[in-house]
Amino acid sequence: MFSFISMRRILAAAAALAVIPAASRAQDPNPANIPNVGQQAPDFTAPASTRYGLLKNPLHLTDLRGKTVVLAFFPRSRTKGCTVQMESYRDRYATLFAGGKGIVVVSISTDADTMQQSWARDANFPMVFVSDSAGIIGKAYGVIDEKNHYDTRVAFVLAPDGRISYRALPFKELTETAYSELGSAVASTSHAGAGSR
Repeated sequence: MFSFISMRRILAAAAALAVIPAASRAQDPNPANIPNVGQQAPDFTAPASTRYGLLKNPLHLTDLRGKTVVLAFFPRSRTKGCTVQMESYRDRYATLFAGGKGIVVVSISTDADTMQQSWARDANFPMVFVSDSAGIIGKAYGVIDEKNHYDTRVAFVLAPDGRISYRALPFKELTETAYSELGSAVASTSHAGAGSR
């Protein structure tokens, strides 16, 4: 028979093992809550900025209907991986996003809008930045790391009708294939949208 102490040790070990998988997923998106390709993208309204300053009015996702929209969730402004990602978007803006012709790139993090705006200005980023400071957008898209309060790195492409046509879980900012796949998804979504108008 097990002694009381042995049983406590077994339960403690089991509890520790049960925690390990959850901890290892902390930086990964939550696939159960992430909208699927073909679904309508959850709407949101939030403060936004560009390299030219803070936008006077909040950005409403539904206001972008009729355009192909890239939602690029990222953890933190001015950090290494996020800088690689945003600089790659900037440097390939013409090829990945047709120079913004009919395409809007919306970069989303839990940073304050003032922090995002100063980064966009300093790095001359052509994207729109949206502040998800309360984590509400990240929750709606299943990408929030609630323990550390940041949006994980996930990308969505939305068709002009607001439906999700592509998602990268996670978006691997250090791999070339992540950008080529995103560019292909944007191009095919834009062409499909243009054909339906």
